[in-house]
Amino acid sequence: MDLSNLKPAPGSVKKEKRIGRGEGSGHGGTSTRGHKGAKSRSGYSRKIGFEGGQMPLQRRVPKSGFKNINRVEYKAINLSTLEALATKLNTERIDFQTLLTAGLINKNALVKILGKGALTRKLEVHAHAFSKSAQEAIEANKGTAVKL
Repeated sequence: MDLSNLKPAPGSVKKEKRIGRGEGSGHGGTSTRGHKGAKSRSGYSRKIGFEGGQMPLQRRVPKSGFKNINRVEYKAINLSTLEALATKLNTERIDFQTLLTAGLINKNALVKILGKGALTRKLEVHAHAFSKSAQEAIEANKGTAVKL
């Protein structure tokens, strides 16, 4: 074996066929694009949802309902979840950072405490919003509900 008979491994080198480079390539003339029409032109790109001139689905289906652009989306957390978290961490204070490190919320979330479940501990809870039943349950156990 010497330099004169070295060659790449079979299948490792594959040359792409260059289209539109003359009739000798087998892909000259129309360059595999067919004859005429938008798809044969350079710069063509089909719009999203285009259905070949048929009325697109998003235009056939009627609009319905109402989307409130001022809606504030909260991440709901129940009292039962707070109880379990406080027991696990052995703490009396639950704030945004505690919920974030526990993986219950993400850093951009607004938190609302809801009243589902029982609360038996005295807790100091910091959140963006509280339901009436949650606030009453926290205060019934001599805890405090602090709005952020």
